[in-house]
Amino acid sequence: MRAAPTILHLDMDAFFAAAEQASKPSLRGKPVVVGGLGPRGVVATASYEARRFGVHSAMPMAQARRLAPNAAYLVPRFAFYRAISGQVMELLGRLSPLVEPLSLDEAFVDLEAGGLADDSAGARATGERLRRDILATTGLTGSVGLAGSKMLAKIASEEAKPDGLLLIEPGTERELIGPRSVRIIPGVGPATGEHLRRAGITTVAEVVEAGEDELVRLLGRAHGGSLYLMALGHDDRPVVAERDAKSVSVEDTFDVDLHDRLRIRLEVERLAERCVARLRGSGHSGRTIVLKVRRYDFSTLTRSETLRGPTDDPVVVREAAARLLDLVDTTGGVRLLGVGVSGLADYTQEDLFAQAEAEARAEAEAREEAEGVAAPHVAGPDAAEPAPPAAAESAERHWAPGRDVRHAEYGAGWVQGSGVGRVTVRFEEPGAVVPGRVRTFSVDDPDLEPSDPLPLVRGEEAA
Repeated sequence: MRAAPTILHLDMDAFFAAAEQASKPSLRGKPVVVGGLGPRGVVATASYEARRFGVHSAMPMAQARRLAPNAAYLVPRFAFYRAISGQVMELLGRLSPLVEPLSLDEAFVDLEAGGLADDSAGARATGERLRRDILATTGLTGSVGLAGSKMLAKIASEEAKPDGLLLIEPGTERELIGPRSVRIIPGVGPATGEHLRRAGITTVAEVVEAGEDELVRLLGRAHGGSLYLMALGHDDRPVVAERDAKSVSVEDTFDVDLHDRLRIRLEVERLAERCVARLRGSGHSGRTIVLKVRRYDFSTLTRSETLRGPTDDPVVVREAAARLLDLVDTTGGVRLLGVGVSGLADYTQEDLFAQAEAEARAEAEAREEAEGVAAPHVAGPDAAEPAPPAAAESAERHWAPGRDVRHAEYGAGWVQGSGVGRVTVRFEEPGAVVPGRVRTFSVDDPDLEPSDPLPLVRGEEAA
C-alpha cells in the first residue's frame, strides 16, 4: 500500500457502444447494444441509455431485445475498437513504462515509475490531463481512479463513471469501502458473495469485523487471508508491464446451480462464442480448447482438447467445448462454467471439416428460414427480427447492422439493416452535426461496397 495515490486505473466508458455512437451521429443519446445478433448471441457492451432499461454485458441478446426493443443492435467492429485502444494505450505509455492492460478499454498505470507524480496534487493533475488527451485524440471519454493500490484505484474509477475522476486519499480507504458490498473486493464473485451472505457478511466492514480466523474457516487459508487483507485496504500487487498472453478465457458463476443438462450445454456454447470474440479482439488464434466446470460442492474439473492447428472459428471452439462437456459428470448441479483457448498464435489453420459442416448447417438453416416471415432487419426504433430468404442469406452476411460501407454516389455510411434482397444504409460521418440520410439498395448493388471505418477524430483536430 503506497503513501501516495500514484496508481492510476483507466476504464473507458461503455467503450464499444460509445465508439459506435461517436461514429454514427444518428445514434448519439440513444440506446445502443453491441454484440452477437444471432439467436445465441450475447451483449458485449450496452450504452448508458440502454442500461437504463436493464441491459448489461454478458446478457443473452434475446433478453436484451425484450428489455429494450427500440435500441439499435449492432455487430462488434473489433478492428475499429483495437485501433482506438491503440491510441489510448499510446497515451498511457507516455505516462509511465509500467502500463498493465486488462482489456482493450482498461489498464493500470504506475505514475510513480513514470516520475510524473509523487503526491495527490501531481496524481490528480496527471489524471485530468490524461482524460483531456483521450477525449481530444479519440473523441471518447474515460473514467480515472487514483489510489495507493490497484484494488482501490479500480474501485475509484468505477465510482467516477461516467466521464469522471476520483482520487482516494491514503488513510481514507477504510471509511470509503467499509459500507460497500463485499463484491467490490477482487476475487469475490457471486458464489463467494453468497457463501459470505449466509454467514451474515455482506459489507466490507463486516468482513473486517469477522476477523481473519473466521474468514479462513469459511473460505480456506489462501482465499480467506487474502480477503481479510483486501478488506483492510491492503493490496501490494504491483503494476506489471504488458506480457504476451498465454491464454484467453471467459467464465460465468451462476446465482443458482444449473441442473438441466441442456441449459448447461447452451451456457457452454455461449461462453465459447464470447471466448472467440475476445480471442479475435486480441488478434490471436489458439489450438487448445479448455473447459472448466465448478460443481455444486465447489470441486473444479477441467478438460482440454488440442486441435490440429490454431483456430479462431467459433464453430470449432463451440463444438470442441461441447465434446469436452460430454466428458464431465454434472450430476448434482453446476455453479460455474468457463471456456478458454490456449496455445495462442498469430495465425489460423482452418479446420476444413468443421468449416464444411458449418456451411452445410448454414445452408440448412437458410432453407428453414425461407419458410418464415421475410421481414427486413433494421437496427433502430423500428427493429424487427429478420427472417431472410435463402437467396439473401449469403449477401446478408456482408451487410450486418453497424458495418461500414461506401457508395459511389453517396459516400461513406453504415448498414442499418438488410433483408429480402435489400440493404438499408444511413450515410453519415463522425463529427456530423445532424443525422445522415437513409437510402435502400439491392444487396448486390455494384456501387455499394464494404469499407474501412472512418476515424472518430480527424488528424488536424487531434493535433
